[in-house]
Amino acid sequence: MKQYRYETSNEVCSSAITLSLSDDGDTVLAVKFHGGCAGSLAAVSKLAAGRNVDEVIKLLSGTPCGGKGTSCPDQLAVMLEKIKSKSFKS
Repeated sequence: MKQYRYETSNEVCSSAITLSLSDDGDTVLAVKFHGGCAGSLAAVSKLAAGRNVDEVIKLLSGTPCGGKGTSCPDQLAVMLEKIKSKSFKS
């Protein structure tokens, strides 16, 4: 299992995301948002767990919130894209 922590954009409510991926990096095992809207983000975390990374990126990428250019779910997609492209810096 690979674990990551990502400091989110200051445009969103959550301050960070912790993520566990399978050893091959293809499957999201667990997601935890730090801060933000607890109910909604718990649902996003449960829905992402067990899914393929590419599927999660496709589902959540570009989901703005409240007129902002990003959202907590979008930040998860950004994090996964960075991990996948090997440009992630913890």
